[in-house]
Amino acid sequence: MNFGAVLCTVVGLGLLGVAMREGAVVRRLRRHGLHTWGLVVDNVRTNDSDGPKWIPVIAFTDRSGYRVEFSPRMHGSGMGLATGRQVEVVYLAAYPQVARVRMWRHVVGPLVFLVFGGVIFLGAGVFIAVTS
Repeated sequence: MNFGAVLCTVVGLGLLGVAMREGAVVRRLRRHGLHTWGLVVDNVRTNDSDGPKWIPVIAFTDRSGYRVEFSPRMHGSGMGLATGRQVEVVYLAAYPQVARVRMWRHVVGPLVFLVFGGVIFLGAGVFIAVTS
């Protein structure tokens, strides 16, 4: 079997595995998540091959009274949040660091992206295996 086909298949299965884990987190957040309001306290600049990006840092107080800060898992164009903006946050009581901004693009977006990427890699693996 072709190395490229194996590599694409392994990457595709890995992405789908991560998507399943993310799906389980989203399901737990929908069923058992606590809702509160958070504040975008900062936007941290990062650099990568696409140039500089700004990643929001959101702070909220959990039900125990502790301050929790997190950054959304999905970054990129259209995902930014202005500093000072109030956003609704959903989190798990036992694990407040597993929090998401309660917007479709921040809760379901990473899941859709992972599934799409996994399917693309699996398709590429099958295509390479069939054509070689």
